Amino acid sequence: MKIPIYQVDAFASEIFSGNPAAVCVLDAWIDDNLLQSIAAENNLSETAFLVQNDTGFDLRWFTPVTEVALCGHATLASAFVLFTCRNWMANTVKFRTRKSGELSVTMHDDLLEMDFPARPAYPRALPVGLTEALQFTPEAVFASAEDLMVVLESESAVRAVQPDFEALRRIESRGIIVTARGDRSDFVSRFFAPRVGVPEDPVTGSAHCVLTQYWATVLGKTALHAFQVSKRGGELFCSTSGDRVSISGKAVFYLEGTITI
Repeated sequence: MKIPIYQVDAFASEIFSGNPAAVCVLDAWIDDNLLQSIAAENNLSETAFLVQNDTGFDLRWFTPVTEVALCGHATLASAFVLFTCRNWMANTVKFRTRKSGELSVTMHDDLLEMDFPARPAYPRALPVGLTEALQFTPEAVFASAEDLMVVLESESAVRAVQPDFEALRRIESRGIIVTARGDRSDFVSRFFAPRVGVPEDPVTGSAHCVLTQYWATVLGKTALHAFQVSKRGGELFCSTSGDRVSISGKAVFYLEGTITI
């Protein structure tokens, strides 16, 4: 079996920044254990798998240890591959997903705009162990569909976070979003998800389904400029409308190859 594979740096304007994702294009779905093994071998935060359908593509995402319900950067990378490497002629591509409904990505010059479901944030009590895991006391804690969101006082506080990943693994949440107002942008964030095999994700599109709605309400604006201030870093342009959010970014091609099994 031979499977085309591409690697793309998503939410990046130059190589070796943003969030690297693998994109594998299949003729038909193969066994889930094999999908998971490929993702583990790739050892990136996510590998996207695509199978063409009548209107676009079926899309699934795997971390090195599990399948996830929604992934932004690997969706951006998948669209980038289809537009630049696979001769997709329309300027919009639709993805059918198992747990997040229909998603679409539209190309606007060098920006790729993703149409994603909004994920509201709800205030909640401080979970047991979270302060010790993050090694600071949050100003506020919110819950969302999959993740916890922790609000801090400043961008410098977000940049300074050095969590205890083993302790974070014991917090019952897919991931922990840490965020604050930005110095040069509307807001900044980082994302930690050791429970799904990703200690720190460089740039997390799905987290911005929560962040966009929250900061739009706090700042009183619907269009926002964001940075994820991980070591690699990434830039996002976000907006909100009802129960949907738009998350846009650039992408850079890194490699093309073939998996042989």
